[in-house]
Amino acid sequence: MNQQIPPPETGIKRIFKAAGYSWQGIVYAWQNEAAFRQEFVLFVVASIVAIFSSVSPVEKAVLIGSVAIVIIVEILNSAIEAVVDRFGKEFHPLSKAAKDMGSAAVFISLAAAALIWMIIFIPLL
Repeated sequence: MNQQIPPPETGIKRIFKAAGYSWQGIVYAWQNEAAFRQEFVLFVVASIVAIFSSVSPVEKAVLIGSVAIVIIVEILNSAIEAVVDRFGKEFHPLSKAAKDMGSAAVFISLAAAALIWMIIFIPLL
């Protein structure tokens, strides 16, 4: 029995399916990744602080965007870890390198966000 792959969705149906897959990814990250939950809470708190601060609208966008990037990088790091773990838990130098580089990306995004917040808020003190 030869099954054919259905043609890919197009138009608005594809957009809704993609949004559904994205939502499933967010739910999975929330349920399975403590770092994602922590960074998401940080994003909510930071967004509230940014919105109600006395900085310009552009600075507010930069502040919120810097923390949003942390969440994005964390999701990508978790995806890398999931793929590596999918192929086995035994040690391999390339698996370690992939996980370490994903972790480094998260660290750099956090450091950049912290630096952005300091650059914007320290002059206000």
